[in-house]
Amino acid sequence: MPAAESTRVLGAQAKAWLATVVVALCAVALIIPVALTSTYEAKAIVVGLFFLLFLAAERTLIHVEVQQQTYSNTAVEIPLLLALVYLPPAWVIIARVAAAAISHFILFSPVKALFNIAVRGASTAVSALTLSLFMALPAGVSNMGDPLTWIPLVLATEAGNLVSIVALAAILTVVQGWMGNGQFLRSLTQSSAVCLVNSMLGLLALFALRASLWATVCLAVLAVLVGFGYRAYQRFLQQHRSLTELYDFTQAAAQAREAGNLADVLLVRARKLLSAEYATLWLPESRRHPEVLLTARIDDKGLGDRPVTPNALRNKAVAGDQTIVVGPKVGDPALRAQLTEHGRKDAIVVPLRSGTAVIGTIEVVNRIGGMVTFEPHEVRLLETLAAHVAVAVENSRLVDRLRFDAYHDSLTGLPNRRRMTAMLEEAVKVSAPDVVAVLLFDVDGMRDVNESMGHQAGDKLLAEVSQRLRDLAPPAALVARVGGDKFAVTLRAESAAEAVELAGKLRAALQEPMRLGTLNLDVDTAVGLALHPEHGSEPEVLLRRADLAVHAAKQTNSHIQQFHLALESGSTRRIGLAGDLRRALDAGELEVYFQPKVALSDRRLVGVECLSRWEHPVHGSVSPQDFIAVAEHTGQLGRLTEVVLREGLRRCREWADEGRPLSVAVNLSPRTLVDPDFPSQVGELLAEYGVPAERLTLEITEDGMVAGPDRPMPTLHRLHDLGVRLSVDDFGTGYSSLSYLRRLPVHEVKVDRMFVQGMATDPGDLAIVRAVVDLSRHFGLSVVAEGVESELTLALLEEMGCDIGQGFFFSRALPYERLETWFAAQTVTEEVGVGGSVRRLRAVP
Repeated sequence: MPAAESTRVLGAQAKAWLATVVVALCAVALIIPVALTSTYEAKAIVVGLFFLLFLAAERTLIHVEVQQQTYSNTAVEIPLLLALVYLPPAWVIIARVAAAAISHFILFSPVKALFNIAVRGASTAVSALTLSLFMALPAGVSNMGDPLTWIPLVLATEAGNLVSIVALAAILTVVQGWMGNGQFLRSLTQSSAVCLVNSMLGLLALFALRASLWATVCLAVLAVLVGFGYRAYQRFLQQHRSLTELYDFTQAAAQAREAGNLADVLLVRARKLLSAEYATLWLPESRRHPEVLLTARIDDKGLGDRPVTPNALRNKAVAGDQTIVVGPKVGDPALRAQLTEHGRKDAIVVPLRSGTAVIGTIEVVNRIGGMVTFEPHEVRLLETLAAHVAVAVENSRLVDRLRFDAYHDSLTGLPNRRRMTAMLEEAVKVSAPDVVAVLLFDVDGMRDVNESMGHQAGDKLLAEVSQRLRDLAPPAALVARVGGDKFAVTLRAESAAEAVELAGKLRAALQEPMRLGTLNLDVDTAVGLALHPEHGSEPEVLLRRADLAVHAAKQTNSHIQQFHLALESGSTRRIGLAGDLRRALDAGELEVYFQPKVALSDRRLVGVECLSRWEHPVHGSVSPQDFIAVAEHTGQLGRLTEVVLREGLRRCREWADEGRPLSVAVNLSPRTLVDPDFPSQVGELLAEYGVPAERLTLEITEDGMVAGPDRPMPTLHRLHDLGVRLSVDDFGTGYSSLSYLRRLPVHEVKVDRMFVQGMATDPGDLAIVRAVVDLSRHFGLSVVAEGVESELTLALLEEMGCDIGQGFFFSRALPYERLETWFAAQTVTEEVGVGGSVRRLRAVP
């Protein structure tokens, strides 16, 4: 027992003993004058008879229910009134005190027994003294027909009853505090009314006895009949009370489940229903639910967590899935010994069942009141309550589980986006000099893992990422899974620099190889960072802006990007462009520009690359990167590609008709390669414009060809079989193996401008371009260098054996009318053979 509780219990016991001693001294002080003035002449048989009557009255507790209120009293005033008439006062006190001693020492603790005995002595002495004020003692009531003779007897019993009520109120005040004026007056009124009824019954019995001793037989028969009737009434009352209590219990449990104080209501009501000193609820540890051990005690306002019932009783109830009842005369002797060792009188332990499984126990200990121990009907009542408690507990756990599932991710167990949003709402309300940082991690390559190893492997990878973030994040941080392969870490940081540093550490930790089966996977992530209050105060705004930063981070070498307004303006602008793009395509507002391509060996103009341009009436010139992205995400990519193809093939047909045949090149999005109808569409357009297939070059980025090798390959082969030339655009910027190049059905490789522009000054770029040219020539592929901007670059490319060049050194992309002017100004027609001609550049010898 905890020290604080031990002190409290000892203090209450000390107060109870003190009050008992005071009452006992008062009783002695009242008994002495009665004993000194009383005679002692009485027949032993009469004294013995009244002793038995007092003993029966003490052991009989009468419960009467009036207007849904139950009142409990004894009928001790009946034998008391008769004893005051037929015995000297001293023998009345002796008979009643002896009966109380025998009855209460059996049922109660020593302090309670002594208190009740003292009260009985004091109240009987006061009754005797009150009666002595009106008539001589012993019984000499000579004229019972005179109503004035009744009044002293009734006043005597009422005076004794008043002493009992005052003494009980005094000890309760000392131990527990004043019950309140209203409660005291209600108790006094109720007790006085019952005392008056009993006094009237006693007077009726006295009238009968004064009339004839044979009335004793009639009174005995009447008492037996009343006893049987009362027992039947008690059974009916008990059944009615049980049903009412069960109904009230279930209603209270339902309300408590909503209010969140289920355990308090269940235990307090169970303790009161069974008149027990303790009621305990025990639920063992289960999955994510910790062990629960809560106890309601009669004098405590809250619940305690100390064990009351010996573990042996609980273990036997759980192991055998049966109710265990232990008391002074019932139950296993070994369990009874353990109960006594713990200082308990009796106990009932009932298992809580959910289906066939035992999920815990409900226990009541130490029956209080007039009963020796718990009765069988109380055992059944607790078993019925246990069924309701089990349902209530399971429903409560189900609600907790549903609430947990609503705010947590089922795969990783991390909080989900809803929980993250709620946490951010609370965090941004706190006014502090630091910042609230939202770090959003996007795991790269999840699609490859799912497609190559299966979704189960992908789930394990996500679980490993979540575990690493949870282990490495600061203790105060909240780690959540907010999307398929996106995780967020929210925390307070002193500055943005500290948040960026933490993002770098977490990203570096995630890059450590992860073991999946027999494979070690290298996982990379892009990180977006948004801060409160700099980047917003609304949780959804912060998460959205962190998401925008993630997309931007994928385009940077650092892979970590802090949000800035330019990211949102670009994203918002793209959303607004979706409808405008559709209208522009319908109205033919998109224009196709052409950039010349020149053979480096003889400066011959061999073709043009077709590039789409859009002049928006409000936003002005829109970047191709922006409106192509809009087209991809809004399903308009096919129309955009068709517009460029038609314009390119139409101009190609016109140039051929004018005697200057040029090839045209059109860029394709990787998404176009998964369209099974695209090759047929290309064939139809070639036939429509009468352009030979070899005059059309389709340029696909390296990542577009390699990122999903099995998906674009059928389309590439169909285009190759159609006779169209295929070119690998931006070669060198992706992550594909060079040996993979020989497996692709392509005719041409375009070296990215990033390497071409730096090759004149950077030996590394020069080595890369030379390697690409040599490898391509080895595979029999043409090489196109884009980004030619100087004579030195041109000379180096020519020396390497590069086939074709394009760039600002020759010309930037031009609309058709300006391209025609450029043709006239920068090229010259030379006859080749008989009836043939080519166009060569003027500016470059």
